Amino acid sequence: MLAWTIYISFLGALALLLLPKASTTAARVLALLAAVAGFGIALNAFLTHRTGELITVARHPWIPALGIEYHLAADGISLCLILLTGIVAITGILFSWNIERRTKEFFAFYLLLIGSVYGVFLSYDLFLLFVFYEIVIIPKYFLIAIWGSTRREYGAMKLALYSFIGSAMVLIGLIAAYVVAGAKSMSLDALAGYPFPLHFQMFAFPLVFVGFAILAGLWPFHTWAPTGHVAAPTAASMLLAGVVMKLGAYGCLRVAMTLFPLGLSPWGFHVLGFGSWRDVFALLAIIGIVYGAMVALVQKDFKFVIGYSSVSHMGFILLGLMTLNQIGISGAVVQMFSHGILAGLLFAVVGRMVYDRTHTRELAALGPMNLNKAIPFAAVTFVLAGMASMGLPGFSGFVAELMILIGAWHAFPILAICTGLGIVVGVVYVWRAMQKAFFAEHAVASSHSPLPPISIPERLGAVILLATSIAIGLYPQMLLKIITPALNSPLFEGIRKGGWN
Repeated sequence: MLAWTIYISFLGALALLLLPKASTTAARVLALLAAVAGFGIALNAFLTHRTGELITVARHPWIPALGIEYHLAADGISLCLILLTGIVAITGILFSWNIERRTKEFFAFYLLLIGSVYGVFLSYDLFLLFVFYEIVIIPKYFLIAIWGSTRREYGAMKLALYSFIGSAMVLIGLIAAYVVAGAKSMSLDALAGYPFPLHFQMFAFPLVFVGFAILAGLWPFHTWAPTGHVAAPTAASMLLAGVVMKLGAYGCLRVAMTLFPLGLSPWGFHVLGFGSWRDVFALLAIIGIVYGAMVALVQKDFKFVIGYSSVSHMGFILLGLMTLNQIGISGAVVQMFSHGILAGLLFAVVGRMVYDRTHTRELAALGPMNLNKAIPFAAVTFVLAGMASMGLPGFSGFVAELMILIGAWHAFPILAICTGLGIVVGVVYVWRAMQKAFFAEHAVASSHSPLPPISIPERLGAVILLATSIAIGLYPQMLLKIITPALNSPLFEGIRKGGWN
């Protein structure tokens, strides 16, 4: 049944292209119905999942001569991210209800992107995963290049180039693993169970990990992210930060760490104080957390604040993965879900509620508009989303970051302390942006014309995302009860042997 999340999205994209050119309302409704159907299937699978179980969705020979199959399967980790995709897909359409230019093409690319993301999270054959991973690049390029704003062609091209470079690194690593393992299968469990030599894993792990981590915003390969976020239209920004960056983090865990766990082992010597790839990537994650927060602090463009904020919060995910303990990695998966919800909401507020009405993202220009009175719903939503993003108890961000910090304290006590700087700066840049955009005081009364009120689709989308974050914040076991058994499955045995705590 889960396979229909992919099929419905692709069929919806095709149906949209067959609509008459002027059918803008029909295009919106059709896209929303496809997204709701996909979410319904994802939610049903999530609620009925028996913990620790790997669900085989589909398995058919595809290229038998090479041992490649059309193999779709899901465990607890996959189901969490599939559910996230369904939620962001619906809310992205609600926040794009105002799209008038080439509406059916916009939503067709949108559904193609959603279907491809579902495909990555469901693929159990690594060649199939790579195919879906590559398809993702096409619609996200056109969504930014055609419907974007600030330097859209530059932002779209930079994102595509970084994505292709990362994909090339991943492909080289997968082909090497396939050949070394005997060129009989590209199935994840078959390759994960093969005893790759230590020297091979030391080469393959950083290659594949960095290839995926580029899309996850790993410093210093992060520069595509703020540029792409700012150039993208609201729905594309929500998808880019909400689910597309999670593809990179998911690949780091599902492929690089699962296939090559010995690549995280000590080298046996030290270079500049580093004794393993684990040390290197943990430090890069910390730099990303602190650097992203500090750069967000000095931004004048409202959307750039959120763009660099995403880089900082993705650093927490990569740090959690490098802890190699259960609480840290579980926290990283929860953070994938939480950041997907909160980043999507923040970009929706800035891009749709504020920019589409004021036609500026400059914090200095927004202040005199008295937005807290002109569009109070947007102000309240940003305050709540900002509090959740900075880790206020009761929201999903608090649970995720706390778990990661506990895991990091066990693994890297000094680096965990350094992470605190990023959290403190995160509080500052959220308050700064909030004050400058919505609550700035001015001696001269504003003479700006009234802004259009927040629409019902926007209100509904904001409520869905906020309610989801609060639900996870109050009852994180909702996710953890299926994440933890998945991490304890035989698939992750190699990581557990390497120092699971």
